[in-house]
Amino acid sequence: MTEKNRFAPEFRFRRLRQSAAVRQLVRETQLTMTDFILPIFVEEGITEPVAISSMPGVVRYPETQLPAVIQRAWSKGIRAVILFGVSTHKDEAGTDTWNDAGLMARMIRAAKAAQPEMLIISDNCFCEYTTHGHCGVVHDCGQHQDVNNDETLVNLQKQAVTAARAGVDMIAPSGMQDGMIAAIRQGLDEAGFQHIPVMSYSTKFASAFYGPFRDAVDSTFKGTRSTYQMDPANGREALAESLQDELEGADILMVKPGIAYLDVLANIRAHSSRPLAVYHVSGEYAMIKAGAAAGVIDEKAIVLETMIAFKRAGADLIITYYAEQMAEWID
Repeated sequence: MTEKNRFAPEFRFRRLRQSAAVRQLVRETQLTMTDFILPIFVEEGITEPVAISSMPGVVRYPETQLPAVIQRAWSKGIRAVILFGVSTHKDEAGTDTWNDAGLMARMIRAAKAAQPEMLIISDNCFCEYTTHGHCGVVHDCGQHQDVNNDETLVNLQKQAVTAARAGVDMIAPSGMQDGMIAAIRQGLDEAGFQHIPVMSYSTKFASAFYGPFRDAVDSTFKGTRSTYQMDPANGREALAESLQDELEGADILMVKPGIAYLDVLANIRAHSSRPLAVYHVSGEYAMIKAGAAAGVIDEKAIVLETMIAFKRAGADLIITYYAEQMAEWID
């Protein structure tokens, strides 16, 4: 062995990195437009889009523009959207969500009519429709208000059935109430909607990454959701939450937020064969936008790397405000 090659390795990993063609040929994780779900905010009573200052490029649309937004998304290759309503008819219980003429039902009907083949998902919760901004029926609990779990389940059944009557393709409950999947599944099945799947926000953390979302939905929320959303420190409980929802009949599981919880995502994937979604949330989006605006990161490169990380960790589906841009970036 000569001095020149005495350290030569038996196998050279770099052989498969020599060109873009070779790297693409052996790439383990791929992104396609069918991976992405686009969140859409619809505000009641406005006539022009309202910019969300903390989320550059994201707006609250008037109802009249929702059909055009759906058609635009479809033309870019997006095949699924999730709808969030910003209601002017809030009350203590969020009763507008089980009104067949309410905002949630109107959004679903309009979106479905605009592009019947688009998968229309409803975010099923109460925080956008209640005066207190909590995710259900509240009651006083010592020094603070808390959500009454079982009373909320009754209302959640009514909300889910209303969405189904409006023509929704998938229910996505986000309130992190114990037993919510069993309750929704029972409500849908008894109303004749056995065919409608449920994508559960099955592992949703009480996260600081949600801040800009509250601007997006014009939330009046004050306080904490730590009694029903998950403690970010608990990895074992995170797995148990998703596995419980699977037992109750969830068709798709979810981790929210995303990038700070890749370990949780990977652990759920290792223990469940159900399709797995991840929500790239408002704070994660806003941080990338801020870094790009400051000129310290390459926005496209960071976003693509983030989406690959989600899929590598085990996600099948990615809910992201970047869905429309992804159509250009992965072309």
